[in-house]
Amino acid sequence: MGMVVEREEWVLTPLAYPLISAASLTAVLLLPHFSRPHAAVVTPSSPSPFDVGTTPFLRFRRAFLLLFCLASVAEGIQSVFGEDEFVRCGFGREQMAARLAAATAAALFLGGASGVVSDKLGPQNACIFYWMLQLAVGGLKSFSGLRCAWVNNFILALASSMFCFCFETWIVLEHEKQGQKQDSLFDTFWLMTFFESISLVGSQGITNLLLDDDNKGILLPYTFAALVSIIGILYIRKAPSISTAHHASVIGSYQKSFFAHVLRDKRVLILVLAQASVQFSVSAFWFLWAPTIVADGRDAPLSLIYPCFLVSRMLGSAAVPWFYGAMAPFQNEDSLTTAYIAAGLALSVVAYDYQEIGTLVILFCIFHASMGFILPLLARFRTMYLPNELRGGMMSFSLALRNAPMFIFLIQGAYHGNIANSTILGLAACGLLSAGGCIHMLRRWRKHTRQNVRSL
Repeated sequence: MGMVVEREEWVLTPLAYPLISAASLTAVLLLPHFSRPHAAVVTPSSPSPFDVGTTPFLRFRRAFLLLFCLASVAEGIQSVFGEDEFVRCGFGREQMAARLAAATAAALFLGGASGVVSDKLGPQNACIFYWMLQLAVGGLKSFSGLRCAWVNNFILALASSMFCFCFETWIVLEHEKQGQKQDSLFDTFWLMTFFESISLVGSQGITNLLLDDDNKGILLPYTFAALVSIIGILYIRKAPSISTAHHASVIGSYQKSFFAHVLRDKRVLILVLAQASVQFSVSAFWFLWAPTIVADGRDAPLSLIYPCFLVSRMLGSAAVPWFYGAMAPFQNEDSLTTAYIAAGLALSVVAYDYQEIGTLVILFCIFHASMGFILPLLARFRTMYLPNELRGGMMSFSLALRNAPMFIFLIQGAYHGNIANSTILGLAACGLLSAGGCIHMLRRWRKHTRQNVRSL
């Protein structure tokens, strides 16, 4: 007598996407009407925050955001398959762990040096190098016979490391070159996070649209990423260059400057640790969110749940401008500390091995909304406390602090099973909570000389 095994499927409520999306768009559309306490309606004499600045800078910012969106789409296409791509290549658990560990090791050593190289080359050359890396990996993965090659993991790891800082450095230097107000730069920071989330959702749709038949010799999603990379290279080559030759004469050698302004400045070290905690928690989420959800035993449409996380990230970034400037109900450090605590508590509940899928999805949405709120504020504090010519080195240093424990966890957890998933999420939660406490300490040093010079 045969036995029939019934499979129960958990379905995300259809109202989740429109509700979160509507909240995000409402926050963005209503912002101009409440950006000044004395102006209930925007008039020609009271411009929107999106139109503050000279015409050349606004033109550059629109082009830059478009280019950044294309970079985010290329980045999303390369990572949208995730574990499924390894399965398509026929890899087992240990082979997947070996590839991921090798990519993490490449990001640890090569990515750690990429920030210094970026600071030396200048932001535009660094962005061109990023696009060249994307072009290389997109070209290789376009052919089904080459998409599982080891070199793809190394190139993609290095490209992802550079994506974290090369575009941010470029917009900051261009902003200072044109002498714009610091508030407009902060608007650019949260818009970058907002549009990046939209682009990542779009990359998933583009991949699903172009991936018609996986048995074909040419994989169209990666070909599209390669074409986008060519567009990025051509645009940056035509953009006006930013001179960085004065940096050496002003701050001396790079090594001495890095020790003086990063390693010996406790405020910048706090930002390094805060950035590393964010990057580590995001990496832990990427590795563990799917196994955590399916541990419930029910089937769950992961491809439909993941966009909900990105839309929550959009909501978090859209809330950022409501918590700074004249409208801010709290100090910037207090708002950032609260976001860290919210993200840490959300992961703490997950680490407690809670397995109800609906609760897990809500917690992960809270986590991503907090990430969308944290990232622009961290970029703002970097501009307050860090010389621009050291931004790449500082951010690659934080990436190294993230990649070192991830490499250990991949080796120990995947090969030997010594580290449970809940332990990794618990450590990520502790890191976020500790970083929130460190950010709170920055309030005591708000009146430092450098902050007065570059006050935001």
